[in-house]
Amino acid sequence: KIKIVTFSRKSSRGDFVFSADRLIRLVVEEGLNQLPYTECTVTTPTGHKYEGVRFEKGNCGVSIMRSGEAMEQGLRDCCRSIRIGKILIQSDEETQRAKVYYAKFPPDIYRRKVLLMYPILSTGNTVIEAVKVLVEHGVQPSVIILLSLFSTPHGAKSIIQEFPEITILTTEVHPVAPTHFGQKYFGTD
Repeated sequence: KIKIVTFSRKSSRGDFVFSADRLIRLVVEEGLNQLPYTECTVTTPTGHKYEGVRFEKGNCGVSIMRSGEAMEQGLRDCCRSIRIGKILIQSDEETQRAKVYYAKFPPDIYRRKVLLMYPILSTGNTVIEAVKVLVEHGVQPSVIILLSLFSTPHGAKSIIQEFPEITILTTEVHPVAPTHFGQKYFGTD
């Protein structure tokens, strides 16, 4: 277990982003470990053979805008050519229900494994709406891996009750989630 203690409102933005990026990279790498792979032989620049693995084709990332976009670079750092889709979901000010405003995915997303990126799970409503949109586009919940940094027990439970086949990867489950993450990361706080 890695403990990064700079997720505080008092941290400088630079320290916060540095620590967030480190944590994002760890979560992304673990998400990638969950994807299917095939064994392959690689010839190194010195001519030696190395037995390794390569990802099977058909993976993509989907970020829930705006805070999910903070995780995109971590995914690109590990998989340069991975396709990334986006979903914009915001809470309706009157009803407080999550509403989808925008969704753009690779055209064959229904054939892909999806790394859904959303760093902070509070209620789970936003992720549930995002998964519903993915399902409408033919994605099976069993091929969705949610990458999150922090989750409340309520948020994780809500998602699993609605979609029991989904995989959730998070670094911490705690009753209080740092909802200031997106503002602090992008410098809009």
